[in-house]
Amino acid sequence: MVRRIDVTGADGARLVAWEYGTPTATTTTATTTMPSPGTPAGATPGIHSGTASDADRTPGVLLLHGLMGRASHWATTARWLSTRHRTVALDQRGHGRSDQPTDGPFTHDAYVDDAEAAVEQLRLGPVSIVGHSMGALTAWRLAARRPDLVRALVISDMRASPLGAASQRVWESWVRAWPVPFATLADVRKWFGEEDPLVERPSPVRGDFYAEVMAERPDGWRPVFSRRQLLKVRETWVHDAHWDELAQVHCPTLVVRGLDSELGRAEAHEMVRVLPHGRYAEVTDAGHLIHYEHPAGWRAAIEPFLNEVASV
Repeated sequence: MVRRIDVTGADGARLVAWEYGTPTATTTTATTTMPSPGTPAGATPGIHSGTASDADRTPGVLLLHGLMGRASHWATTARWLSTRHRTVALDQRGHGRSDQPTDGPFTHDAYVDDAEAAVEQLRLGPVSIVGHSMGALTAWRLAARRPDLVRALVISDMRASPLGAASQRVWESWVRAWPVPFATLADVRKWFGEEDPLVERPSPVRGDFYAEVMAERPDGWRPVFSRRQLLKVRETWVHDAHWDELAQVHCPTLVVRGLDSELGRAEAHEMVRVLPHGRYAEVTDAGHLIHYEHPAGWRAAIEPFLNEVASV
């Protein structure tokens, strides 16, 4: 069972959270079944009545996707997590089924505010947060700000060092090179999995990942998010170092990277050293999309840690 729960972001933006498992609660709300992995963003799920599990005292886990991601990318992870944890995946602003406010804000502070609002409104705290890429940065900034809300963190492939202006220019060129609109989802999978200049070798899994963030429009398939807004979001954190906030995270934290991740091994170990209670894990045969590319290795890396911190 997957239930949709609407959350109000810090500035009034409507955010959509997806709770896995069979919750117990007293608050009734409208819910929606979540699309399964591979379901395009334009598909319409069925609406039904359900309950939000804000009264459930099972240890909570909040899953935060990265830039260009969506909550459904966590589906495999969320299903096994939900057997022992109250598991919620959030579509962050501008992504998935959450709002894309015309005037923003699309600062990274807004993303941290949204995560804080989600934890409080869903009564998840103290929560373990599993964040991928930008979602991991959101997670550790929230943990530094509100240690009372965060029990533990899993940081998946996110650097604490600044990526810089050159990195932003590469992203701008890459995003503008997408041949949108795509005629079919097969074309989406082929381009991102084979033809994208950033792809070193064919990757069907990468093609599937991007197929999940496309919606069908009258002229073809386009990303569900605004590419202009996406670049604006990245601009707000890509130039900054985030070591100081990392050092303020006092909960147990697992730093995870793939063998071919964007986060290098040396920097990952330095992050573990800076964290007051940091640990390290590495998943072989995985790149940036660790949880999506190598779900078995990902589970083996993080499940013992989450079970341990939940039992304390």
